[in-house]
Amino acid sequence: MKSLRHAVAILVPAAVALASAILFVVFQIARRVVTPGPRDMDTQILAVDTGAQTIELARTPDTELPGRYGLFTTGSHDYVKLGAVLSADAERVRRKLLTQIEPGSQIDRAAGFSGWYYSSPAELHLPWESALIGAPAGPCPAWVFPAPLPALVSPTWVIQVHGRGVTRAECLRAVPVFHSAGMTNLVVSYRNDGEAPRSRNGAYSLGAAEWRDVDAAIAYALRHGAERVILMGWSMGGAIALQTAVSSGYRDAIAGLVLESPVVDWRTVLRFQARESGIGGPLPTLAMNALSTPLTARLSGAEDAIQFDSLDMVARAEELVAPILILHSEDDGFVPADASHALAEARPDIVTMPRFGGARHTKLWNYDQTGWTSAIDAWLVENGFSASVRPDA
Repeated sequence: MKSLRHAVAILVPAAVALASAILFVVFQIARRVVTPGPRDMDTQILAVDTGAQTIELARTPDTELPGRYGLFTTGSHDYVKLGAVLSADAERVRRKLLTQIEPGSQIDRAAGFSGWYYSSPAELHLPWESALIGAPAGPCPAWVFPAPLPALVSPTWVIQVHGRGVTRAECLRAVPVFHSAGMTNLVVSYRNDGEAPRSRNGAYSLGAAEWRDVDAAIAYALRHGAERVILMGWSMGGAIALQTAVSSGYRDAIAGLVLESPVVDWRTVLRFQARESGIGGPLPTLAMNALSTPLTARLSGAEDAIQFDSLDMVARAEELVAPILILHSEDDGFVPADASHALAEARPDIVTMPRFGGARHTKLWNYDQTGWTSAIDAWLVENGFSASVRPDA
Protein backbone atom coordinates (compact mmCIF):
# COMPACT_ATOMS: atom_id res chain seq x y z
CA MET A 1 0.00 0.00 0.00
CA LYS A 2 2.85 2.32 0.85
CA SER A 3 4.43 1.78 -2.58
CA LEU A 4 1.06 2.46 -4.24
CA ARG A 5 0.71 5.75 -2.39
CA HIS A 6 4.23 6.61 -3.42
CA ALA A 7 3.44 5.87 -7.07
CA VAL A 8 0.28 7.99 -6.90
CA ALA A 9 2.26 10.83 -5.32
CA ILE A 10 4.60 10.75 -8.31
CA LEU A 11 2.06 10.18 -11.09
CA VAL A 12 -0.59 12.71 -10.08
CA PRO A 13 1.69 15.78 -10.29
CA ALA A 14 3.14 14.44 -13.54
CA ALA A 15 -0.37 14.03 -14.99
CA VAL A 16 -1.33 17.51 -13.85
CA ALA A 17 1.83 18.94 -15.43
CA LEU A 18 1.12 17.11 -18.69
CA ALA A 19 -2.49 18.30 -18.76
CA SER A 20 -1.36 21.85 -18.06
CA ALA A 21 1.17 21.68 -20.88
CA ILE A 22 -1.47 20.39 -23.30
CA LEU A 23 -3.90 23.14 -22.25
CA PHE A 24 -1.20 25.74 -22.76
CA VAL A 25 -0.50 24.51 -26.29
CA VAL A 26 -4.23 24.32 -27.11
CA PHE A 27 -4.80 27.91 -25.99
CA GLN A 28 -1.74 29.06 -27.92
CA ILE A 29 -3.05 27.46 -31.11
CA ALA A 30 -6.51 28.94 -30.56
CA ARG A 31 -5.08 32.38 -29.86
CA ARG A 32 -3.06 32.28 -33.05
CA VAL A 33 -6.24 31.58 -35.06
CA VAL A 34 -8.09 34.69 -33.88
CA THR A 35 -5.27 37.17 -33.21
CA PRO A 36 -4.14 39.50 -36.01
CA GLY A 37 -0.38 39.34 -36.25
CA PRO A 38 2.44 41.12 -38.05
CA ARG A 39 3.06 40.44 -41.71
CA ASP A 40 4.81 37.12 -42.29
CA MET A 41 8.31 37.86 -43.57
CA ASP A 42 8.61 34.51 -45.31
CA THR A 43 11.14 35.33 -48.01
CA GLN A 44 14.88 35.90 -47.95
CA ILE A 45 16.50 38.38 -50.32
CA LEU A 46 19.91 37.11 -51.38
CA ALA A 47 21.03 39.88 -53.74
CA VAL A 48 19.83 43.00 -55.57
CA ASP A 49 21.48 44.11 -58.83
CA THR A 50 20.56 47.77 -59.31
CA GLY A 51 22.33 47.88 -62.68
CA ALA A 52 20.40 45.02 -64.25
CA GLN A 53 17.35 45.71 -62.04
CA THR A 54 17.11 42.12 -60.88
CA ILE A 55 16.65 40.50 -57.49
CA GLU A 56 17.68 37.09 -56.17
CA LEU A 57 15.44 35.34 -53.65
CA ALA A 58 15.77 32.10 -51.75
CA ARG A 59 13.78 29.51 -53.68
CA THR A 60 10.39 28.58 -52.22
CA PRO A 61 7.11 27.32 -53.74
CA ASP A 62 6.04 30.98 -53.94
CA THR A 63 9.19 32.71 -55.19
CA GLU A 64 9.57 30.26 -58.09
CA LEU A 65 6.10 31.01 -59.49
CA PRO A 66 5.84 32.56 -62.96
CA GLY A 67 3.96 35.86 -63.25
CA ARG A 68 3.97 39.27 -61.54
CA TYR A 69 4.04 39.65 -57.75
CA GLY A 70 4.93 42.01 -54.95
CA LEU A 71 7.49 41.91 -52.15
CA PHE A 72 7.11 43.68 -48.82
CA THR A 73 10.53 44.92 -47.82
CA THR A 74 12.20 47.11 -45.22
CA GLY A 75 14.94 49.64 -45.69
CA SER A 76 14.88 52.13 -48.55
CA HIS A 77 11.70 50.59 -49.99
CA ASP A 78 8.68 49.14 -48.24
CA TYR A 79 7.24 47.41 -51.31
CA VAL A 80 8.64 46.42 -54.70
CA LYS A 81 7.08 44.72 -57.72
CA LEU A 82 8.51 41.56 -59.21
CA GLY A 83 8.40 40.41 -62.81
CA ALA A 84 9.35 37.24 -64.63
CA VAL A 85 11.68 34.52 -63.37
CA LEU A 86 14.96 34.95 -65.27
CA SER A 87 16.84 31.98 -63.85
CA ALA A 88 16.64 29.51 -61.00
CA ASP A 89 18.56 26.70 -59.37
CA ALA A 90 17.84 24.50 -56.38
CA GLU A 91 18.48 27.29 -53.87
CA ARG A 92 17.73 30.63 -55.50
CA VAL A 93 15.51 32.40 -58.01
CA ARG A 94 16.49 35.49 -59.98
CA ARG A 95 13.56 37.72 -61.04
CA LYS A 96 13.15 40.97 -62.93
CA LEU A 97 12.46 44.01 -60.77
CA LEU A 98 9.51 46.11 -61.95
CA THR A 99 10.16 48.77 -59.31
CA GLN A 100 13.22 50.91 -59.97
CA ILE A 101 15.77 50.51 -57.16
CA GLU A 102 18.48 53.14 -57.19
CA PRO A 103 22.17 52.41 -56.48
CA GLY A 104 22.89 52.86 -52.79
CA SER A 105 19.44 51.75 -51.69
CA GLN A 106 19.39 49.56 -48.60
CA ILE A 107 17.06 46.55 -48.76
CA ASP A 108 16.99 44.24 -45.74
CA ARG A 109 17.18 40.48 -46.26
CA ALA A 110 13.83 39.58 -44.67
CA ALA A 111 10.82 40.17 -46.94
CA GLY A 112 7.25 39.07 -47.46
CA PHE A 113 6.17 37.58 -50.79
CA SER A 114 2.77 38.83 -51.93
CA GLY A 115 0.20 38.41 -54.66
CA TRP A 116 -1.08 41.96 -54.19
CA TYR A 117 0.99 43.52 -57.00
CA TYR A 118 -0.91 46.82 -56.73
CA SER A 119 -0.39 48.52 -53.38
CA SER A 120 -2.51 51.66 -53.86
CA PRO A 121 -5.61 52.56 -55.90
CA ALA A 122 -3.76 55.24 -57.88
CA GLU A 123 -1.71 52.52 -59.58
CA LEU A 124 -4.77 51.33 -61.53
CA HIS A 125 -5.06 54.69 -63.35
CA LEU A 126 -8.84 54.62 -62.88
CA PRO A 127 -11.04 57.27 -61.25
CA TRP A 128 -11.55 56.53 -57.57
CA GLU A 129 -12.49 58.20 -54.33
CA SER A 130 -12.32 57.41 -50.65
CA ALA A 131 -15.44 56.75 -48.59
CA LEU A 132 -16.36 55.92 -45.02
CA ILE A 133 -18.98 53.25 -44.39
CA GLY A 134 -20.95 53.55 -41.17
CA ALA A 135 -20.61 49.96 -39.96
CA PRO A 136 -21.39 48.43 -36.55
CA ALA A 137 -17.65 48.45 -35.87
CA GLY A 138 -17.48 52.18 -36.60
CA PRO A 139 -16.52 54.15 -39.74
CA CYS A 140 -14.79 51.70 -42.08
CA PRO A 141 -12.61 53.18 -44.86
CA ALA A 142 -13.41 52.10 -48.42
CA TRP A 143 -12.43 52.92 -51.97
CA VAL A 144 -15.07 53.55 -54.63
CA PHE A 145 -14.18 53.02 -58.30
CA PRO A 146 -17.15 54.40 -60.29
CA ALA A 147 -18.46 52.59 -63.35
CA PRO A 148 -16.70 53.85 -66.50
CA LEU A 149 -19.31 55.59 -68.69
CA PRO A 150 -23.02 56.33 -68.26
CA ALA A 151 -23.78 54.30 -71.38
CA LEU A 152 -22.08 51.26 -69.88
CA VAL A 153 -23.14 51.52 -66.27
CA SER A 154 -24.43 48.29 -64.78
CA PRO A 155 -26.97 48.47 -61.94
CA THR A 156 -24.77 45.90 -60.18
CA TRP A 157 -21.98 46.96 -57.86
CA VAL A 158 -19.12 44.72 -56.78
CA ILE A 159 -18.19 44.77 -53.09
CA GLN A 160 -14.73 43.35 -52.53
CA VAL A 161 -13.69 41.84 -49.19
CA HIS A 162 -10.04 41.13 -48.43
CA GLY A 163 -8.62 38.22 -46.47
CA ARG A 164 -7.04 37.57 -43.09
CA GLY A 165 -3.92 39.46 -42.07
CA VAL A 166 -3.98 41.83 -45.05
CA THR A 167 -5.82 45.00 -46.08
CA ARG A 168 -8.10 46.08 -48.92
CA ALA A 169 -5.17 46.64 -51.32
CA GLU A 170 -5.26 42.86 -51.83
CA CYS A 171 -8.44 43.34 -53.87
CA LEU A 172 -7.13 45.91 -56.35
CA ARG A 173 -6.19 43.26 -58.92
CA ALA A 174 -9.87 42.51 -59.52
CA VAL A 175 -11.04 46.08 -60.02
CA PRO A 176 -10.22 46.36 -63.78
CA VAL A 177 -12.18 43.27 -64.87
CA PHE A 178 -15.37 44.46 -63.18
CA HIS A 179 -14.77 48.06 -64.27
CA SER A 180 -14.55 46.86 -67.88
CA ALA A 181 -17.91 45.15 -67.41
CA GLY A 182 -19.46 48.50 -66.46
CA MET A 183 -19.60 47.97 -62.70
CA THR A 184 -18.82 50.20 -59.77
CA ASN A 185 -16.28 48.63 -57.40
CA LEU A 186 -16.55 49.18 -53.65
CA VAL A 187 -13.39 47.91 -51.92
CA VAL A 188 -14.03 47.71 -48.19
CA SER A 189 -12.32 47.25 -44.85
CA TYR A 190 -13.71 45.55 -41.77
CA ARG A 191 -13.10 45.41 -38.02
CA ASN A 192 -9.60 44.57 -36.76
CA ASP A 193 -7.95 44.60 -40.19
CA GLY A 194 -5.62 47.49 -39.32
CA GLU A 195 -7.61 50.10 -41.25
CA ALA A 196 -11.14 49.80 -39.86
CA PRO A 197 -11.91 50.32 -36.16
CA ARG A 198 -10.78 47.80 -33.60
CA SER A 199 -13.33 45.77 -31.67
CA ARG A 200 -13.15 45.42 -27.90
CA ASN A 201 -10.34 42.86 -27.91
CA GLY A 202 -9.16 43.22 -31.51
CA ALA A 203 -9.67 39.55 -32.42
CA TYR A 204 -10.96 37.97 -35.60
CA SER A 205 -14.29 36.17 -35.55
CA LEU A 206 -13.48 34.27 -38.79
CA GLY A 207 -16.52 35.81 -40.51
CA ALA A 208 -19.02 35.36 -37.68
CA ALA A 209 -18.97 39.08 -36.81
CA GLU A 210 -17.11 40.71 -39.73
CA TRP A 211 -20.05 40.07 -42.07
CA ARG A 212 -21.96 42.84 -40.32
CA ASP A 213 -19.46 45.40 -41.62
CA VAL A 214 -19.91 44.04 -45.15
CA ASP A 215 -23.68 44.22 -44.62
CA ALA A 216 -23.25 47.92 -43.94
CA ALA A 217 -21.31 48.20 -47.21
CA ILE A 218 -24.30 46.68 -49.05
CA ALA A 219 -26.55 49.31 -47.48
CA TYR A 220 -24.08 52.00 -48.61
CA ALA A 221 -24.10 50.70 -52.18
CA LEU A 222 -27.90 50.57 -52.32
CA ARG A 223 -28.14 54.15 -51.01
CA HIS A 224 -25.70 55.31 -53.68
CA GLY A 225 -27.37 53.88 -56.76
CA ALA A 226 -26.78 50.14 -56.78
CA GLU A 227 -29.77 47.94 -57.49
CA ARG A 228 -27.97 44.73 -56.59
CA VAL A 229 -24.48 43.67 -55.55
CA ILE A 230 -21.93 40.95 -56.19
CA LEU A 231 -19.76 40.06 -53.20
CA MET A 232 -16.18 39.12 -54.00
CA GLY A 233 -14.28 37.57 -51.10
CA TRP A 234 -10.60 36.69 -50.95
CA SER A 235 -9.52 33.86 -48.60
CA MET A 236 -11.13 34.67 -45.22
CA GLY A 237 -13.01 37.36 -47.15
CA GLY A 238 -14.73 34.43 -48.88
CA ALA A 239 -15.92 33.16 -45.51
CA ILE A 240 -17.16 36.67 -44.67
CA ALA A 241 -18.95 36.96 -48.03
CA LEU A 242 -20.64 33.59 -47.53
CA GLN A 243 -21.77 34.56 -44.03
CA THR A 244 -23.16 37.80 -45.44
CA ALA A 245 -25.03 35.87 -48.13
CA VAL A 246 -26.90 33.75 -45.58
CA SER A 247 -27.28 36.34 -42.80
CA SER A 248 -27.81 39.76 -44.40
CA GLY A 249 -31.08 41.62 -44.23
CA TYR A 250 -30.28 42.61 -47.82
CA ARG A 251 -30.11 39.02 -49.08
CA ASP A 252 -32.45 39.78 -51.96
CA ALA A 253 -29.98 42.37 -53.25
CA ILE A 254 -27.06 39.92 -53.34
CA ALA A 255 -27.06 38.81 -56.96
CA GLY A 256 -23.93 36.67 -56.89
CA LEU A 257 -20.65 35.79 -55.21
CA VAL A 258 -17.12 35.50 -56.57
CA LEU A 259 -14.85 33.60 -54.20
CA GLU A 260 -11.08 33.73 -54.68
CA SER A 261 -9.15 31.01 -52.77
CA PRO A 262 -11.99 31.02 -50.23
CA VAL A 263 -12.37 29.59 -46.77
CA VAL A 264 -15.60 27.59 -47.13
CA ASP A 265 -15.17 25.46 -43.99
CA TRP A 266 -12.79 26.56 -41.23
CA ARG A 267 -12.34 23.08 -39.77
CA THR A 268 -10.85 21.81 -43.03
CA VAL A 269 -8.52 24.80 -43.27
CA LEU A 270 -7.30 24.79 -39.66
CA ARG A 271 -6.62 21.05 -39.64
CA PHE A 272 -4.67 21.36 -42.89
CA GLN A 273 -2.62 24.29 -41.61
CA ALA A 274 -1.92 22.46 -38.35
CA ARG A 275 -0.59 19.44 -40.25
CA GLU A 276 1.57 21.69 -42.41
CA SER A 277 2.99 23.22 -39.22
CA GLY A 278 3.72 19.81 -37.72
CA ILE A 279 0.88 19.99 -35.19
CA GLY A 280 -0.87 16.65 -35.19
CA GLY A 281 -3.18 14.52 -33.10
CA PRO A 282 -6.18 16.04 -31.37
CA LEU A 283 -4.64 19.48 -30.77
CA PRO A 284 -6.36 21.34 -33.67
CA THR A 285 -9.73 19.89 -32.68
CA LEU A 286 -9.15 20.81 -29.05
CA ALA A 287 -8.24 24.36 -30.08
CA MET A 288 -11.44 24.70 -32.11
CA ASN A 289 -13.42 23.30 -29.18
CA ALA A 290 -11.81 25.94 -26.96
CA LEU A 291 -12.90 28.67 -29.37
CA SER A 292 -16.44 27.26 -29.44
CA THR A 293 -17.14 27.66 -25.71
CA PRO A 294 -17.66 31.14 -24.19
CA LEU A 295 -15.24 30.87 -21.26
CA THR A 296 -12.40 29.14 -23.08
CA ALA A 297 -12.96 31.31 -26.16
CA ARG A 298 -12.28 34.41 -24.06
CA LEU A 299 -9.24 32.72 -22.51
CA SER A 300 -8.05 32.12 -26.10
CA GLY A 301 -8.39 35.79 -26.97
CA ALA A 302 -11.68 35.61 -28.88
CA GLU A 303 -14.38 38.17 -28.20
CA ASP A 304 -17.19 35.61 -28.35
CA ALA A 305 -17.51 31.88 -28.86
CA ILE A 306 -17.09 30.90 -32.51
CA GLN A 307 -19.65 28.39 -33.74
CA PHE A 308 -17.77 26.42 -36.39
CA ASP A 309 -20.96 24.64 -37.47
CA SER A 310 -22.43 27.96 -38.59
CA LEU A 311 -19.24 28.73 -40.54
CA ASP A 312 -19.37 25.42 -42.44
CA MET A 313 -20.91 26.49 -45.73
CA VAL A 314 -20.82 22.98 -47.18
CA ALA A 315 -23.21 21.91 -44.43
CA ARG A 316 -25.28 25.05 -45.06
CA ALA A 317 -25.14 24.83 -48.84
CA GLU A 318 -28.92 24.67 -49.22
CA GLU A 319 -29.20 28.16 -47.72
CA LEU A 320 -27.30 29.68 -50.64
CA VAL A 321 -29.42 31.00 -53.50
CA ALA A 322 -27.29 33.34 -55.65
CA PRO A 323 -24.93 32.10 -58.37
CA ILE A 324 -21.36 31.56 -57.17
CA LEU A 325 -18.05 31.56 -59.03
CA ILE A 326 -15.20 29.84 -57.17
CA LEU A 327 -11.62 30.52 -58.29
CA HIS A 328 -9.34 28.15 -56.37
CA SER A 329 -6.01 26.60 -57.33
CA GLU A 330 -5.51 22.91 -56.66
CA ASP A 331 -2.01 23.86 -55.48
CA ASP A 332 -3.14 26.59 -53.07
CA GLY A 333 -0.88 25.38 -50.27
CA PHE A 334 -2.60 27.36 -47.52
CA VAL A 335 -6.37 27.02 -47.90
CA PRO A 336 -6.96 23.62 -49.54
CA ALA A 337 -9.55 23.47 -52.32
CA ASP A 338 -11.36 20.46 -50.80
CA ALA A 339 -14.22 22.43 -49.24
CA SER A 340 -14.61 24.52 -52.41
CA HIS A 341 -15.05 21.31 -54.41
CA ALA A 342 -17.47 19.99 -51.79
CA LEU A 343 -19.59 23.13 -52.10
CA ALA A 344 -19.53 22.86 -55.90
CA GLU A 345 -20.66 19.24 -55.64
CA ALA A 346 -23.38 20.09 -53.13
CA ARG A 347 -24.78 22.94 -55.26
CA PRO A 348 -23.97 22.32 -58.93
CA ASP A 349 -27.09 24.32 -59.79
CA ILE A 350 -25.52 27.60 -58.64
CA VAL A 351 -21.75 27.00 -58.32
CA THR A 352 -19.31 27.39 -61.21
CA MET A 353 -15.77 26.24 -60.46
CA PRO A 354 -13.34 26.25 -63.38
CA ARG A 355 -10.23 24.13 -62.93
CA PHE A 356 -7.03 25.94 -61.95
CA GLY A 357 -3.68 24.53 -60.92
CA GLY A 358 -0.13 25.68 -60.31
CA ALA A 359 -0.95 28.89 -58.46
CA ARG A 360 -0.50 29.41 -54.74
CA HIS A 361 -2.92 31.01 -52.29
CA THR A 362 -4.75 34.10 -53.70
CA LYS A 363 -2.25 34.25 -56.57
CA LEU A 364 -4.35 33.05 -59.51
CA TRP A 365 -4.41 36.52 -61.09
CA ASN A 366 -0.63 36.70 -60.84
CA TYR A 367 -0.06 33.21 -62.18
CA ASP A 368 -2.68 33.12 -64.96
CA GLN A 369 -4.17 36.56 -65.47
CA THR A 370 -5.72 35.64 -68.81
CA GLY A 371 -7.45 32.50 -67.54
CA TRP A 372 -8.56 34.21 -64.32
CA THR A 373 -9.98 37.22 -66.15
CA SER A 374 -11.70 35.07 -68.79
CA ALA A 375 -13.36 32.97 -66.09
CA ILE A 376 -14.84 36.07 -64.43
CA ASP A 377 -15.85 37.62 -67.77
CA ALA A 378 -17.64 34.45 -68.87
CA TRP A 379 -19.48 34.13 -65.55
CA LEU A 380 -20.59 37.77 -65.64
CA VAL A 381 -21.95 37.40 -69.17
CA GLU A 382 -23.60 34.05 -68.42
CA ASN A 383 -25.47 35.54 -65.47
CA GLY A 384 -26.41 38.78 -67.21
CA PHE A 385 -24.29 41.05 -64.99
CA SER A 386 -22.15 42.77 -67.62
CA ALA A 387 -23.17 46.10 -69.10
CA SER A 388 -20.63 45.50 -71.85
CA VAL A 389 -18.68 42.65 -73.40
CA ARG A 390 -14.91 42.93 -73.34
CA PRO A 391 -13.31 42.86 -76.82
CA ASP A 392 -11.13 39.87 -75.87
CA ALA A 393 -13.83 37.97 -73.97
